[in-house]
Amino acid sequence: MFKCTIYVVHCRYGMLNTIAYKGTVYSMEWYCDRLGKQQALEFFQKSNQKQQAKLLALMTRLGDLGVLRDITKFRNEGDSIYTFKPKPDRYLCFFVTGKRIVITNAFAKKTDKFPKREKNKALKMKQDYEKRVKDGKYYE
Repeated sequence: MFKCTIYVVHCRYGMLNTIAYKGTVYSMEWYCDRLGKQQALEFFQKSNQKQQAKLLALMTRLGDLGVLRDITKFRNEGDSIYTFKPKPDRYLCFFVTGKRIVITNAFAKKTDKFPKREKNKALKMKQDYEKRVKDGKYYE
């Protein structure tokens, strides 16, 4: 069973940004919006222990080895958005400089087709993250 060590980094304006996993190659963090909401982390916390372990196994493999070649477990969805795929859940993310991966949103997959609205949410969160980092308003 995997254990998730949550590291807390304070963001500007009292928001929190938790590091989900610190690997030898990549660190993974939960995206934090302007109001301090972390949709993907909240989804993860509501998941049962078995589902959490599936995601943590994928995060550990990618974080420590630097690559996940199995597209049934990790996939490029285009537009620099990637998906962790611990069945039946999906966690969308993107890579940033400094060997970091930001996990934006998550959902339980119910159909064979990937929902465009989820990818669009991830893209908006990525743009927001990049703007706030550039403006010095994401991290303290």
